[in-house]
Amino acid sequence: MGRHRKQPATSVRRGSVIALTGLVPAGLVAVGASAAEVNTGEFAAVALPQHNSDGAEQAAEQQAAPDQTMRAAKHPGPPIVRTVAQEEGRVAADLPAGPNGIPGIAYAAYQNAERVLAQEEPDCHMPWSVLAGIGQVESHHAYGKADSKGVALDPIYGPVLDGSLSGNNVVHATGDDLDGGMGSFTRAVGPMQFLPETWRKFAGDGDEDGIADPQNLFDAALTAGNYLCSGGLNMSDLSQQSKAIMRYNNSMAYVANVMAWEVAYRTGVAPKASDLPRI
Repeated sequence: MGRHRKQPATSVRRGSVIALTGLVPAGLVAVGASAAEVNTGEFAAVALPQHNSDGAEQAAEQQAAPDQTMRAAKHPGPPIVRTVAQEEGRVAADLPAGPNGIPGIAYAAYQNAERVLAQEEPDCHMPWSVLAGIGQVESHHAYGKADSKGVALDPIYGPVLDGSLSGNNVVHATGDDLDGGMGSFTRAVGPMQFLPETWRKFAGDGDEDGIADPQNLFDAALTAGNYLCSGGLNMSDLSQQSKAIMRYNNSMAYVANVMAWEVAYRTGVAPKASDLPRI
C-alpha cells in the first residue's frame, strides 16, 4: 500500500502541517512499508442480540443499537472477499461534492466508515477525514469515477511490484485473483491500495451486502479503518495516528501529505503547496 516505497523518514519543514501539529514526536519508530508485514489480528463478526419474551424490552434493546442489530441480522459472519464483476455502461455517481471538492460518493463512504468504526472500534476514534486524506493520496478518491454503489468504473490497480520502479518493494504474487490474476509479482488493488493478502486479513463490508470488494469505496474505506485501528491504536493521539498512517508508507513526506489533506477536509481550507512535500 502507499505505493509500497521503502525509503527513510524524510525531514519536513517546520512550517508544514506535521511540524505545526506536533504530529510525530521525537523517537517515533517507523513502521515497515510492506502492508503484509504489519499486524495479524482478525475481526470477529457482530453477535446477534439476545431476545427475550418481553416485547417491550426487546424493542428497547433494538432501538438502543439499531445499526448494530441491522448489520448483524443482515449478513452475520465475515464477508465474502472477492471483486464483483460489474455491468458495462455504468456512470459516475451524481452526488453533491463534499469539502474541498471531494466526490460525493467518496465522502459518503468515508463518513459511513467512521460511523461503523465508532461502533466496532470505539477506542480508535477514527474520523472520516483521516480516511479521506489517505483516499486522496492513494487514488484521488477512485479518480472521481465511482458509480452510485461506490464501485470504481474501471478497476484500480497499482504498479506491478517487481522492483522496476525506484523505491518500490518487491512483492511476489500468491495466485490471489484480487490483483487481476498476476503471475510472478502482485500489485495493490482498489481506491485505498491494499495488497491482496492484507485486504483478506482486514476486509470490511462497508455497504453491508455480504461482500468485501477492494474496488468498492464503502468496503475500501472501512477496511482502511480496520487496518489503521488494528493493534489498539487511537487516532485522537497524534503520535499514534502518524504511526498508523506510516503503515501505508514508511515516509514522513507521505504522512505530511495525508495529514495536510485531512486538515483540509476537516476545515474546508485547501492545503498549501508547502504542506504537500514530494513523496
